[in-house]
Amino acid sequence: MNIKELLENPWIEKGIKVAITILISFVIYSIVASIIKRYSKSNRFESLAGKRTTTYMRLARSITRYLFLLLTMLIILQILEINITSIIAGVGLVGAVFGLALQDFIKDIIRGTSILSDDYFKVGDIVKYKDIEGKVLILGLKTTKIKDIKTGNTISIANRNIDEIEVVSNLVYINIPMPYEVKIDKAEKAIETIINRIKDIEYVEDCNYKSVNELGESSILYLLEIKTNVEYKRQVKRDSLRQILLGLEEHNIEVPYNQLDIHQKK
Repeated sequence: MNIKELLENPWIEKGIKVAITILISFVIYSIVASIIKRYSKSNRFESLAGKRTTTYMRLARSITRYLFLLLTMLIILQILEINITSIIAGVGLVGAVFGLALQDFIKDIIRGTSILSDDYFKVGDIVKYKDIEGKVLILGLKTTKIKDIKTGNTISIANRNIDEIEVVSNLVYINIPMPYEVKIDKAEKAIETIINRIKDIEYVEDCNYKSVNELGESSILYLLEIKTNVEYKRQVKRDSLRQILLGLEEHNIEVPYNQLDIHQKK
């Protein structure tokens, strides 16, 4: 068999086409992977969190690799004149069945990716989930683990429930009730004393008077804004209430209580 007859052999011709397809696919993949790698090392990404950026770039390269493998296999099957329509239909049916079975798992992965990419919250943040306030310990693609501040228990939350998670603010708002009989000048002097006392509390970063918040039935409510370490908000609030009582006592101001006026007809 001479070279001409060899090249005219349909299987040899298909083999050459398959080899050329694999070579072209490999070259294109190498170029794309090189671009991704170079982009990941640019100044723009160096300024971001290293571990998170590295994870994203590895994920992109992995997806690109499998995508090129899939496309190359489909082209090779087409060259070998294998009917890929039925194969794709079968894969689609199996994929649909697995998709229904694993839909919660897929939701968790998608939500977990959203948490990382959109920076909803991060490790160390204090978050609220239903009635639980806790510190974020681990951020995973499937679950988020938090430590309950009250009990110290570790709780795993499926990432598909991200809509129910709130990031807790580092601000505490407290109303100081004072009787209507107390003039506003005297009230604000007492508030100044209270603020100085609260600023001495451990974990308190700042305390500010925000003016009159409400005119209640039996008292005027003066609002304080306290900035603190989120993890210790509960204790800071308790300590602040104590200092409020001591400050009011120092200025001879009684804490008002609800009163009921009764009008008697003669």
